[in-house]
Formats: sequence, C-alpha cells, structure tokens
Amino acid sequence: NAGLVCRGDHVDALFSSYADAVLANLADVDFDVVFGPAYKGIPLCAGVAAALARRGKTVGFAYNRKEAKDHGEGGLVVGAPVDGKRVLLVDDVISAGTAVRDAVAILARQNATLAAVCVGLDRQEVAGGKDPPPPGQPRRSAVQRVADDLAVPVVAVATLSDLLAYLDRRLDLADHALAVRNYRAAYGV
Repeated sequence: NAGLVCRGDHVDALFSSYADAVLANLADVDFDVVFGPAYKGIPLCAGVAAALARRGKTVGFAYNRKEAKDHGEGGLVVGAPVDGKRVLLVDDVISAGTAVRDAVAILARQNATLAAVCVGLDRQEVAGGKDPPPPGQPRRSAVQRVADDLAVPVVAVATLSDLLAYLDRRLDLADHALAVRNYRAAYGV
C-alpha cells in the first residue's frame, strides 16, 4: 500500500526509484509534465518530478482534484499547464486500469496527450481481475492491456516477481511469500 510510505527517507527512495525506472525505460519518450491522479498521485507526481530534476530532467507536475473548483485558481487540474503537453502519468499500481483511463479522460479534456505510464508495482495480474479469461483463452496482464488499449508504454518500478524474490530472501516473511504465491496462482499471468 503506497499510502503506508510516509517517512521522508522512504518517500525519497520511492520517488528516486520511479525516476530511475523512467530514465532507464522511457529514455526515448518525450514528456513535459508528470501527472498524478488524485489522491495518491498528488505527492507522487511532485516527488517524481523533483527526483527527475535531481537527475537532470526538469519537467512540470500536475494533478487533478476530485471535483472542479469554481473559485481561487479554479478548475480540475492543478499545477503545471497540461494544455498541448505530453504527459507521463504516475500511479502506485494498475488493477483494472480504470484509474488510468479516468486520468487519461481528464487529460484529454485538457488537450493533453498521454506519452507513457509509470507504476510503482506491476502485480502481473491477469486483465479481468476476479473474472479472468476462461482456460485456454489468452491471458494478458492488466498492465499489458492498458499499454495496448492506450498505445503507450507502461513501465513499473517493480513487479510481483521482484517482490517474491525479496520475500524469498527474508525467512521472517515466509507467510507473506506464501500468500503472494497463492494470489499469483489465482490471478497471475
């Protein structure tokens, strides 16, 4: 749960990991703004933009409100202007892809173009969630489905395989490793 990352040193490491994943895997993708969907995406977009700046890539950041404001600075999107800009969307995970699609709709209404998506964890979960394709049918991951449907690259800081490798190295977390393996058996690709 990304909401449990709530200490300065931990969020610094998290933001740095996102920036490293972006620079390593999306070096050929041009973007002007890092966008984070409300609510977890708000600190995420700011922190990732700062971590990218420390690595020599300066971009703006923006996020949406859950409801448009009609006073003060107003509007639905806060931060760097996204009109006519190419946007990197950052989020914690992709489950069904609904949050990403909702964010893309917000960006489209602002005349922004989605350039890529970076998530903290690719759960390597089958598209369809609790209703996966029947046996014998192709099983695409939710991340692959979003990448295909939106025609943009989607990268992750870490995958479920990475998490399992970590859990396997920690004998004190064996119960967690078993639970993750059971989850993967039911819902994994």
